[in-house]
Amino acid sequence: MKYWFIAALVCLLPSMVLCATPVRIGSKQFTESVILGEVARLAARQAGVQAQHQRELGGTSILWSALQHGDIDAYPEYTGTLTHELLKNVAADADIPTLRAALKPLGIGITDSLGFNDTYAIGMREDRASQLDIRRISDLTTHPELSFGFSNEFMDRTDGWPGLRQRYGLPQTQVRGLDHILSYRALSSKAVDAIDLYSTDAEIPYYHLRTLDDDKHYFPHYDAIYLYRLALEQNSPAFVEALRKLSGRIDENAMRKMNAEVKLQGKKETTVAADFLGVKPDTDGAGLLSRLLQRTIEHLKLVLISLTAAVLLAVPLGVFSARSKRLGQAIMAASGVLQTIPSLAMFVFMIPFFGIGTWPAIAALFLYSLLPIVRNTYTGLVGIPADLRESAAALGLPRGVRLRRVELPMAMRSILAGVKTAAVINVGTATLGALIGAGGYGQPIVTGIRLDDTGLILEGAIPAAVMALLVQGLFEGIERWLTPRGMRLEARD
Repeated sequence: MKYWFIAALVCLLPSMVLCATPVRIGSKQFTESVILGEVARLAARQAGVQAQHQRELGGTSILWSALQHGDIDAYPEYTGTLTHELLKNVAADADIPTLRAALKPLGIGITDSLGFNDTYAIGMREDRASQLDIRRISDLTTHPELSFGFSNEFMDRTDGWPGLRQRYGLPQTQVRGLDHILSYRALSSKAVDAIDLYSTDAEIPYYHLRTLDDDKHYFPHYDAIYLYRLALEQNSPAFVEALRKLSGRIDENAMRKMNAEVKLQGKKETTVAADFLGVKPDTDGAGLLSRLLQRTIEHLKLVLISLTAAVLLAVPLGVFSARSKRLGQAIMAASGVLQTIPSLAMFVFMIPFFGIGTWPAIAALFLYSLLPIVRNTYTGLVGIPADLRESAAALGLPRGVRLRRVELPMAMRSILAGVKTAAVINVGTATLGALIGAGGYGQPIVTGIRLDDTGLILEGAIPAAVMALLVQGLFEGIERWLTPRGMRLEARD
């Protein structure tokens, strides 16, 4: 009998694990996506499904890759993005049944439209547009002197600026990429004359903007939908049903109202989503101390693991570099190349190998930490006077013993200076990990920028600065403790 019980337990174990694992919902780095992520999470809670929301994971490519690789299970998207950016084998005006058929071989499902079309648009300040008598996008062709500030994603999308410029024959050359949130401030301060909008943005009436008529019908429909992994239809059918029940429930006015409540009235996304669904919000907003403790633990994890791994590899590489001139040049060159890669690009490059979350951030920080430690280890070892090396060799000490007992202790100050530099850099750079779901002090910074909330930005920036100072002080203390007394006196003189 016990064997039958064990066999049944083995058969049920996978489904038990699946039931215990919460459904992971992602969202992009703008308010509407975060709200829709919370709507999905609370709808899942209503249906008795455990779900977690990984907020502000970046742009379209990151969310799409995460869904395909199983790092998240669902996220809100738009049909126009699917037809123009993600699915290259479908028509530009493909409807949802066509998209559903195209997504199925990829193991991805799609809900029906949530009920609103959040299309792109071009906007100007009402006073500026009236002054120049600009009402349509076509009218921009007679004003080549105008400057544009478009979101970075819009600058490169096939349904963004490149196609818009070609369709309308726009002559403007002063076109720069901005964060979508900051573009409104740039327009308000008259730094630019026109920006790209989402038609449900709450800022349109707030900043008194005129939405220009797309008279050549360039922009496609961007019906809001949810994408989800088809495996959920077997693993969590209640969640899929909860998503499907949201179809047709959110019209454009309702979405614009929710965006305004978050962006202009300062309400939490969870509260707004709960009000829309008619449910009680859960404890989304922990106290400041609880949030600070959680972010500190996340940030320390990123820094400590990446720095420890870097020390274990970089110190031996520095030793090899000091022993072999040719090898040293190759190691230094490789470490230097890694340091020249923009930090945000490095984080994104790690996603195909590690998915999203903590580990790609740790991998990127590890690579960034190598150069200072390798370089300082090399410098410390080659800087040892030749007569001291000869004296150690004359004593008959084996090469390994000389390295451990003489050379590394003498180079310790230089090595620790490199580790200190890498650690301080890590603390600051780790804030970018929030863009790929790694948490840490970057999370309130990213959210604060999105909501134009200086308090939230400082909630992440100040602890990060304090941690960097503490790390620097810690390593200075360790350096003093490990440096032999005689060398300390010499350094003081």
